[in-house]
Amino acid sequence: TMIGAIIGDIVGSRFEFNSKNIEPGFTLFTKDCNYTDDTICTMAIADALMNHKDYAQTLRYWCRKYPDPMGGYGGYFQDWWEADDRPANLSCGNGAAMRISPVGWLVNDYHEMLNQAKLATICSHNHPEAVKGAQCVATLIYWIRNGRITKEDVEHKMEKHFKYEMPELKDIKRIGRNGHFDSTCQETVPWAVRCFIESNSFEDALRNAILTRGDTDTKAAITCSIAGAFYQIPDEFISKAISYLPPDMIKILEQFCDTVKETL
Repeated sequence: TMIGAIIGDIVGSRFEFNSKNIEPGFTLFTKDCNYTDDTICTMAIADALMNHKDYAQTLRYWCRKYPDPMGGYGGYFQDWWEADDRPANLSCGNGAAMRISPVGWLVNDYHEMLNQAKLATICSHNHPEAVKGAQCVATLIYWIRNGRITKEDVEHKMEKHFKYEMPELKDIKRIGRNGHFDSTCQETVPWAVRCFIESNSFEDALRNAILTRGDTDTKAAITCSIAGAFYQIPDEFISKAISYLPPDMIKILEQFCDTVKETL
């Protein structure tokens, strides 16, 4: 469920601006981890979708409630949520894809799922690449949870339906070691999906995403939102992630889990 994205965000949080010296056996959860804007915005999308609220208003509500998360917000996005009537930015930032996982889980009609992914995106990120990135992540979750595709199908489907070029994991890691910071959907989404494709467990997908360095919390949030639809998430990862969350976020997560159970 969307707890996958939250786990990825929390584990990746401490490396977002300090990823140079990550070792393969790094500890997942430490006192230096916390939720970031990725989790806050994911909660907002889930809240809006489950409770029939406006996406823009709900994003602004949650961001204003938590204005100073670990790592902060992107500048353009913060300008957007701080104003009541600011139009969407022509942004292709990867924030569009890291928050979208609730749509892939909560909407059972394929065409409506694509529509909701678009609506949840264009309120703040109205660049075509942002919409494509969000729809891609939501679609992969939708397909996987419904048994429409296998992991072996993912790369072909990414290229056929979303026209993404899929770099090899070794190449992503090489770029990351050079201190590169990925921030756009068109870059981060295929990289995150590759981290899932080359994994053999939820934890392996999580570690792949973080070991590519760069925007570690967002890349891990996207990777783990997809991996969480395919793999069993360890119970200890779930309980550990929840321990970082405030009560109102836990309430949304509980509502989300109840809603998903009802629709399965």
